[in-house]
Amino acid sequence: MSNLAVSTLSYALSGLGVEQSVVANNVANNNTPNFTATDVSFEQSLANALNSSQPSATAAVTLSPSTNPPGINGNNVSLSSELVKMEQASLGYQSDVNLIEDQFKLLSGSMGGQF
Repeated sequence: MSNLAVSTLSYALSGLGVEQSVVANNVANNNTPNFTATDVSFEQSLANALNSSQPSATAAVTLSPSTNPPGINGNNVSLSSELVKMEQASLGYQSDVNLIEDQFKLLSGSMGGQF
């Protein structure tokens, strides 16, 4: 089992978990006047760390204010966009969990267990 694969998938799960929490907060504040939604970014940072020639390269989860235009009440949450983000994060999370399970099944099989 590749330590890099498990570490990468673990980091991705962590980033997706943060994204789910942030999206849930944005949705919960959909009607809060003057609320500014938050965006989450970690995929590009992870890709850069993986492609780096430096073994100590790290990735980071970045939170930033959303650039969506505010509505009449000053709130800039786009409910439809947030729901799409939540679905994407949920699908990505499940996919990454499946990949980690596959890595551990390979390890188990290589030690004499069943594949």
